[in-house]
Amino acid sequence: MATIPITTRGAESLKAELHKLKTVERPWVINSISEARAQGDLSENAEYDAAKDRQGFIEGRIQEIEGKLSAAQVIDPSSLDAGGRVVFGSTIELEDEDSGEKVTYQIVGEDEADIKLGRVNISSPIARALIGKNEGDTAEVQAPGGLKRYEIIAVMYI
Repeated sequence: MATIPITTRGAESLKAELHKLKTVERPWVINSISEARAQGDLSENAEYDAAKDRQGFIEGRIQEIEGKLSAAQVIDPSSLDAGGRVVFGSTIELEDEDSGEKVTYQIVGEDEADIKLGRVNISSPIARALIGKNEGDTAEVQAPGGLKRYEIIAVMYI
């Protein structure tokens, strides 16, 4: 199985979700199933069916997270020293060459991506265009609205 890059923040987030699923959600749903089972006829018991569906979701999510964590290559962005080159985990300040608008993105793993927080997936078009570039370089990104050109103002490892 291939390794999945993830930042330390992303790994901690997955571990916290896994802990919550195992210590809070799983016991709660087991209790819900027991209560629904105590009500009698299971063939027409909507609460029982809902609890079993929830249990299936929780168990599936636990397996998914455990699989991701076992295949994860945890990368601490603050320990990187790529000499100003854009790599996984780096935070990049960009300037749109057409509008002059400045944006800041961090390149993260698939589970951590959230454009509202400035975190872009490593496999996104903008991340692929930036990887390997240095401060002062220009990156061309094929966006839905057409080709965009960004100048890399700063590369930080935070």
